Amino acid sequence: MIALMSFDAHPRPTAEPTNVLLVGGGGREHALATALTRSPAMGDLWLATPGNAGLASLGRPIDFVASRREIYRLVQFCDHKRIGLVVIGPEDPLAEGWADALRAPHRRVFGPGADGARLEADKAWAKQLMRGAAIPTAEGRAFSDPEAAIAFLESRDEPQVIKAAGLAKGKGVVVPESLDEARVAIDRIMRRRVFGEAGRTVVIEERLKGREVSVLALADGRSIHVLPPCQDHKRLLDGDAGPNTGGMGAFCPAEEIEDDLMARVERQILVPTVDALRREGIDFCGVLYAGLMLTPGGPKVLEFNTRFGDPECQPLMSRFRGDLLRTLIAACDRRLDEVDLEWDPRPSVCVVLASEGYPESPRTGVPIEGMDDAGQVEGVTVYHAGTKVDERGRVVTAGGRVLGVTALGETLAEARERAYEACRRIRFEGMVYRRDIALRAAPVERHVSQA
Repeated sequence: MIALMSFDAHPRPTAEPTNVLLVGGGGREHALATALTRSPAMGDLWLATPGNAGLASLGRPIDFVASRREIYRLVQFCDHKRIGLVVIGPEDPLAEGWADALRAPHRRVFGPGADGARLEADKAWAKQLMRGAAIPTAEGRAFSDPEAAIAFLESRDEPQVIKAAGLAKGKGVVVPESLDEARVAIDRIMRRRVFGEAGRTVVIEERLKGREVSVLALADGRSIHVLPPCQDHKRLLDGDAGPNTGGMGAFCPAEEIEDDLMARVERQILVPTVDALRREGIDFCGVLYAGLMLTPGGPKVLEFNTRFGDPECQPLMSRFRGDLLRTLIAACDRRLDEVDLEWDPRPSVCVVLASEGYPESPRTGVPIEGMDDAGQVEGVTVYHAGTKVDERGRVVTAGGRVLGVTALGETLAEARERAYEACRRIRFEGMVYRRDIALRAAPVERHVSQA
């Protein structure tokens, strides 16, 4: 725990149960909902993004389509249902300012406002913020003109990393191996807009070498609570081959980052970032997620997210043994320094089962079998990501990443073995998953996604 500065706290929560509205319908939200509903202080759980078959067993859907354009309907719903806490999972509603609209004196919102979410939603702005605060990161430049971007690439001796500056669901990063590949990437991102408006601007930066690790911290504007480090696997195929995805698996804790290195990350990256946001007039309450590369020169920031990672949230929440509801309320009330987080000492491994065609054009509507059998494996939880119940009452695929099969074990190897045993019990046509998540027998240096 690191204290930053003091504020006046909100009134302390009462003994009455707290009704919660959860925004988001993926694997991250299923993991959060599973942890939230374990709290003795939990009241009713309402789902702003219905459809997920796993979430449907934990909460009740709202009866209208939530959107920023008609955010007043969600405000009215929260007032009518006496929602005491709103938890916003995905990046899009954070960037759109849902937290600003829903936050009220009688209602807490866990998640930053649009100004704080800009740290993730605008990589060019984030790069400038880091540069001004002397936060270690890859050297890079932003371009809004594709011709200028190509000219810059042509002037570089070493291959660069190309990133869509906006939100692209974790897929807007290209690591070209040649200048021709770089030109194609600029054309796809900036001219053809394969990532939509996220590609209006690109950031081109040096390619860092090392191992990737994710460090997440809860922040309340006054203090931060650093969570156990995770390692994500971005590429679709074994050996870090294939296209970037939103994440094909993760494990926690990541052993590459020891206590002294974590202290360095806190001191040189996390605290200076929150301080820099404060200097910009941004009061940040939510999750500060630093995607890092552990280079020979020390940890450097690849990108920031402003929410729980997906799938990092799944192994984190499987290990979390505290009261998540009271912890998030404490963050909203600027009382994180009063909270002691409790963790299962066992490591956790999450393997993502994806649809055929992911990430470009995933196949949906495919029946899924074997989930109950998989859940019988010791230490395993099957989190739903892209699922729904069809008109025949079957659980079917409804997205690219379908399930996050997550296991605890006495060792990382045991957790991994349990996760893959559960995966082998699940069946749906076209199922895709990596076989090397958390494989640590022969670690190799990764020249990876830089995302």
